[in-house]
Amino acid sequence: MADPPLALLAEVTHRCPLRCPYCSNPLELERAAGELTTEEWRRLLGEAAALGVLQVHFSGGEPMARRDLASLIAAASEHGLYSNLITSGTLGGERELKEFADAGLRHVQLSFQDVDPANNDRIAGLSGAHEKKTKFAAAVHATGLPLTVNMVVHRQNLDGIGEMIDRARALGARRLEIAHVQYYAWALANRAALLPSRRQLDEATRIVDAARETLKGILTIDYVVPDYYGVRPKSCMSGWGRRFLNVTPSGKILPCHAAESLPGIDFPSARDHTLADIWYRSEAFNRYRGTDWMAEPCRSCDRREVDWGGCRCQAFLLAGDAGRTDPVCALSPDHGVIETALQDAEKTPEGFVYRHFS
Repeated sequence: MADPPLALLAEVTHRCPLRCPYCSNPLELERAAGELTTEEWRRLLGEAAALGVLQVHFSGGEPMARRDLASLIAAASEHGLYSNLITSGTLGGERELKEFADAGLRHVQLSFQDVDPANNDRIAGLSGAHEKKTKFAAAVHATGLPLTVNMVVHRQNLDGIGEMIDRARALGARRLEIAHVQYYAWALANRAALLPSRRQLDEATRIVDAARETLKGILTIDYVVPDYYGVRPKSCMSGWGRRFLNVTPSGKILPCHAAESLPGIDFPSARDHTLADIWYRSEAFNRYRGTDWMAEPCRSCDRREVDWGGCRCQAFLLAGDAGRTDPVCALSPDHGVIETALQDAEKTPEGFVYRHFS
């Protein structure tokens, strides 16, 4: 029997004014007509609290594209859920934030594409985005909500990581997440233009390590490194179906945000089943739980209950089989595809395939 989940990612919409080339949303984006209704979301949030979920992260797309977002935040608060807003900061300001805070919002996580305004807007695919984000950060501060700044980094902005740390402090953030792009969905389509060089990664890591020492007690810095330079895979979502569930705009329940990329799995909908039934009894959530599904070298590895075999989506995308060892592991028989990807990135132009509704 699995333990109850701790966190729920509520992808309330795929609509977003930004067109980021590393967006984790699937290549086929949900239309507004297929989104869960306000009442469906309110029911689902109640089920999540009853199941044992402690935190709900309102995300998208851009969650502020939903006019009922304050109502959803209020529903989360009524059920005792800690609510976090993950936003691009381009569709609102102090008025909306005050409404969210009054409804029970506890935290805001604001993304930037770069500290340089021109490069930020180029990567985001939206003119004026950097200015809107900066004003939004000031509005968060004025409202009194705690702020996390999320800097998504890759080859085309990583050299400015020192300025990113300075900007987070200037914006009044209590926490900074420097997250290297992870290569799924739109990011996989743009991988060759986004993968940093080893030199860039090592220098960025040196700067982050130094800043953590200097700013200890002032600014918390979380640092998510790119999988492709690791020798062992990360514990993706703390293991398949162990701590986390994801709700798509149309109500599909997933063990991670990229799981829809896996063929042959029928992910159940909150419109047809309760969250408890999906979490504990669905074939989708039980398929890669624990270690019984593992083949070698994972089955006999002493880290099998540390990294849980790595990422199932990455195994499928890179090795063609979700049941294989994550190719980022140096012990994987498919590790060569990682080395090839790094070599290809050194000779590829920097143009993007931007996120868009097909």
